[in-house]
Amino acid sequence: MSDANDQATPVLKASVHDVRHFTSLLRGVNFANRATVTVTEKGLVIIVEEARTLLGTAYVFSDVFDEYEYHSEHEQSQAPKDDEEESREEQEVYNAAFEIPLNTLIECLNIFGTAGGSGSSSGGKALQWKPPGQEADGSGDEADGEGRKSRQQNAAGGAANNTLDHFFGRSERRTSMRMTYMGTGHPLTLLIAEDASGPTTTCEIATFEAEPHLELPFDSENTKLKIILKSSWLKEALSEIDSFCDKLTFFGNPPEENNTDGMTTKQKRQANLKRPIFRIQAIGTLGTTEMDYYNDRDVLETFECPGPVSFSYRLAHIMRAMRALQTSIKASLRIDQEGLLSLQFLMPAQPSRRNGAVTGSTNFIEFRCLALDEEV
Repeated sequence: MSDANDQATPVLKASVHDVRHFTSLLRGVNFANRATVTVTEKGLVIIVEEARTLLGTAYVFSDVFDEYEYHSEHEQSQAPKDDEEESREEQEVYNAAFEIPLNTLIECLNIFGTAGGSGSSSGGKALQWKPPGQEADGSGDEADGEGRKSRQQNAAGGAANNTLDHFFGRSERRTSMRMTYMGTGHPLTLLIAEDASGPTTTCEIATFEAEPHLELPFDSENTKLKIILKSSWLKEALSEIDSFCDKLTFFGNPPEENNTDGMTTKQKRQANLKRPIFRIQAIGTLGTTEMDYYNDRDVLETFECPGPVSFSYRLAHIMRAMRALQTSIKASLRIDQEGLLSLQFLMPAQPSRRNGAVTGSTNFIEFRCLALDEEV
């Protein structure tokens, strides 16, 4: 029996020289212990849900790993077929899926304490944005100057600032990992080493049969609100909300059409700052908090809203996305006509050593949340 297992081809075999990025993606959806892992040729999909209302998905593409091999159990168990059957089955996709205690997996990856913590995309300094009509004081000028300087440095440095070292700090200690999954009924095996000459450990994590998870299809053809902005702006806004609030409402309004012919750049900017086009409102037992966003492309890089819209959500569900938001570089907020909220977070680049070359990959985490029924 053991000889047969030794000779079997693993369903999944992956390795990476630095687990920090992989661990960061897992932490981004670690709001419930049981996660469904789907293994595909293109990478891993980790899905976590809560209260049949919130769905968190981390997309870990194969180029995150230095080595990634996937062999379907279906292919290994089938007898030889003729050309017609092979052609038909080539069009069918067979993915492996299992459930795993996500917190246990993260603890194993951080067994040497070098998997990194939850970073912050703000670099430890809060971004400041002045509402219309507010005069800049000395400290504001200094902050604006630093902001301009930072943007210039980012433009000169290109994507270099979006790497792991920028988010987690430069550390000489690295944890490498080799991950193996033999198939249904087998554990997920991790071989973890701190350094080439350092200590190693082997972890076996029990896997379970995957149960059907929540399906929340987003109607992209009927999107009522779409916003793209830097993650730091959204993080700062959500961080200001009192924990006693229980409901969060997003308001969107189409930008006003202003006649800007003959206006200077400053006058055009002031014309766009007459009324907010996006508002975040938090309601709780101690009062209401409102944060307004105006038609300013320095803050809202993309804003699409065909008509007035507002939907409310449980604050506790939205705050589940804070861990992913903190380590992301850009955020996308979309709401469809049914009120389904989609939050997508673009994660920093991960250097890879596949085929002897150093390449960069960007992954993302998505949260989908059902709106509250205001009539109840």
